[in-house]
Amino acid sequence: MNTYLTRAVALAGSAALLLVAACSAGSGTSTGGSSAGAEQKLAIGLVAEPASLDFTTTDGAAIPQALLTNVYEGLVKQDESGKIVADLAKSWTVSPDRKTYKFELVDNAKFTNGAAFTAADAVFSINRVKSAWTTSLKAAMDVVQDAKAVSPTQLEVTLSKPSNDWLFRMTTRIGAMFSQTGIDKLATDPVGTGPYKFGSWKRGDSIVLQRNDAYWGTKPFFNQVTLKYFKDPTALNNALLTGTINVIGTVQAPEALSQFSGNAKYQVIEGTTNGEVLLSFNNSRPVFKDTRVRQAIRSAIDHKALLDTCFAGRGKLIGSMVPPTDPWYEDLSQVAPYDATKAKGLLQASGAGGTTLRLRLPTLPYATSCGQVVKSQLEQVGFKVQIDQLEFPAAWLTSVFKNADYDMSIISHVEPRDLGAVFSPKYYTRYDDPTLQQELAAADAGDEATQVTEMKKAARRISEQAAADWLFLLPNLVVADKNITGLPVNAIAESFDLSKLARS
Repeated sequence: MNTYLTRAVALAGSAALLLVAACSAGSGTSTGGSSAGAEQKLAIGLVAEPASLDFTTTDGAAIPQALLTNVYEGLVKQDESGKIVADLAKSWTVSPDRKTYKFELVDNAKFTNGAAFTAADAVFSINRVKSAWTTSLKAAMDVVQDAKAVSPTQLEVTLSKPSNDWLFRMTTRIGAMFSQTGIDKLATDPVGTGPYKFGSWKRGDSIVLQRNDAYWGTKPFFNQVTLKYFKDPTALNNALLTGTINVIGTVQAPEALSQFSGNAKYQVIEGTTNGEVLLSFNNSRPVFKDTRVRQAIRSAIDHKALLDTCFAGRGKLIGSMVPPTDPWYEDLSQVAPYDATKAKGLLQASGAGGTTLRLRLPTLPYATSCGQVVKSQLEQVGFKVQIDQLEFPAAWLTSVFKNADYDMSIISHVEPRDLGAVFSPKYYTRYDDPTLQQELAAADAGDEATQVTEMKKAARRISEQAAADWLFLLPNLVVADKNITGLPVNAIAESFDLSKLARS
């Protein structure tokens, strides 16, 4: 989806991460270095718990955040800069017509059910996206015409047309490699080749991952990682202050950072994310088919005041669906500057002033606080807004994301490069614009320069047409004990890579 659905983002919905170091031998919190033979434990808390562990049938960013790169691996992955790098594929080549990809695979990877990973599993995984996946992101695999195993370690994939996007999408959840004999219990017992294997899931509380001691690559530092879920951001902060946890992976109450920034016990990391906090419109509703209504909403929102009020001024105003880490980023925050007079005029001209708009919010901290500001600012120019909250993820995913039973909502979309996926008639925004689709198609088919040019055009178009409103881009705010290493400055992939974490 991408929603914060906020690595938390998970930042769909925004998901927050806590990294908790437990003791090396028994109860209590370990604050010292590793000792010979000691069992090292880490606990990671998130704000948004997955509704299922099966991202082939369930949308939401919380699932790949926990499992991708850790339990599941792909042929390729993103590094922290956004570059595509090797994973289960050691190398790859692309034909001159840009339609055939040949991958050389590692020869020593095994799934946690004991089966060897081969090119046949890669073919199975790619074809299964097209035939069995039911989530909204599966369409990215439609461009694949054929996948075949040339040998156990050689894979050949042929596309129906050149696509700049396909290899990048293979770094996301749709590129996850599955065992042909390990898909029976995806929702509760995932099987992958990654550095961690699934341990247990106590619904409403935590997911436990165990180190995969048979992992083909570099073994991770921690023997056990617990993903622990918190609904209250204050409880999250207090857990660090009392020594119960060692890391807050994505701060959900940035106004509380002062508790940590002056304390020598902690490190504070601030970077960026893909988490565009979207005030989404249901464009299938008659009221939103009038561009003037959508533009009136954008002009009515004082984004700087909103950011200061509901996220302590942290984050960045971007004005469209492209973060600064993407090659085609442009600052479009002034396409629709705050102008209450203009908003009132547009609303009056549309004749929609008497319509009550339902703002259906997920129970995520940033959505709750920002929703009140949006309601107040819209009502100041003549809109009528009714707020109701939906439990996240299950109720929000069903009512808003799946059934489009809403007028407006607020969610952080954290999936990378998701402009085309989000603004589609098939997505919950129900946005149907043939011109936009033409620009996206041209970007996908062209050379690198054409891709950048056409993506800039697409980003500007959705901003000028007010396909939604972009409240701000979530920052990556991390607070941790000084001795936790490997924490990411930027959170721009779908996963939180646990394999890089250690204790000094």
